[in-house]
Amino acid sequence: MQKMIGRAAQGLFIACTVFAAMTTRGSAEELKNWRHGILQAKSDAGILMMVTQHDFAARHGLKIEIIQFKSDVPEVQAAIAGEIDSFEGGVPSAISADAHGANVQVLGCHWPGLPHGIFTKASVKSIAELKGRTFAISSPGAMPDTLVRTVLAKYRIKPSEVYFANLGGDLDRYKALQAGVVDAAVVSGEYEPIAKKAGLRLLVRGSDVLPNFMRICIETSDKVLEQKRDLAADFLAAEMDALRYALSHKDEVIALTRQITGAKSDDPRPGYIFDQAKDGGVDPTIAIPMKKLEWMQRQMLAAGKIVKPIDLTKYVAPDVRRKALSLVRQ
Repeated sequence: MQKMIGRAAQGLFIACTVFAAMTTRGSAEELKNWRHGILQAKSDAGILMMVTQHDFAARHGLKIEIIQFKSDVPEVQAAIAGEIDSFEGGVPSAISADAHGANVQVLGCHWPGLPHGIFTKASVKSIAELKGRTFAISSPGAMPDTLVRTVLAKYRIKPSEVYFANLGGDLDRYKALQAGVVDAAVVSGEYEPIAKKAGLRLLVRGSDVLPNFMRICIETSDKVLEQKRDLAADFLAAEMDALRYALSHKDEVIALTRQITGAKSDDPRPGYIFDQAKDGGVDPTIAIPMKKLEWMQRQMLAAGKIVKPIDLTKYVAPDVRRKALSLVRQ
């Protein structure tokens, strides 16, 4: 069964290998491999992949390989199958996995705020106008799906009153909306600076209506923590070092984003998303906001995504974060 899950996940993700510089805590032979999954690189890539630059990983004894995924559902599958050591993704998919017998644990949440929103044609003025229309999401149970359902509930619209289309990553969903294939799409707020020219608008800003909705946390499996708990702390410490550095080096972050994504020099999105991250969007201490996790679980229960709550105290690994904090560069 595990091999079947692994093959399914493998078919859904895009592999992108980026190795950290091999310096500091030993030679290349002494560095430990760590495979980390992220959602498909976009305008936040320079922030999320900064851990692969300089000596952030190597000084903690690691060589990091980044694997890109279309959505967080195959990320969870890959983690359960042992194909990756950790991943960053939305909370709903991992809670759902735990509710169905898996054991995925949160190490910390570095981007707790939600930069995503619901985009539509400029002519649409309210969510109510989208009854009977099609929403572009990624995978059932992933963040975009949960966001739409939560917003619909807030406006007292039943999920059965709209249609859902599973259309991959942010760019896929944005293009589908632009082409008129769908009527609304959940995409990152980074598209706001270019939406108007395309005849689109940000109808609902996720953070405005859902301030407790979590964007991404860094998570892992119980098996990894059983076998590599110290390495998990090393990895989290490397991330803390890298995020703190990234937030104070805007030009370097934007240059790295353009290198990874191929964004043109006049594309405003990398700068826009950096400013959001700098303005409280990213938490370089990678805290574990339990109240937000509890809120997320309540929304999933209300939406029928899970039938009973999980014990969230068993869903987090605060001891790993505490050790990581003791290891970060002062």
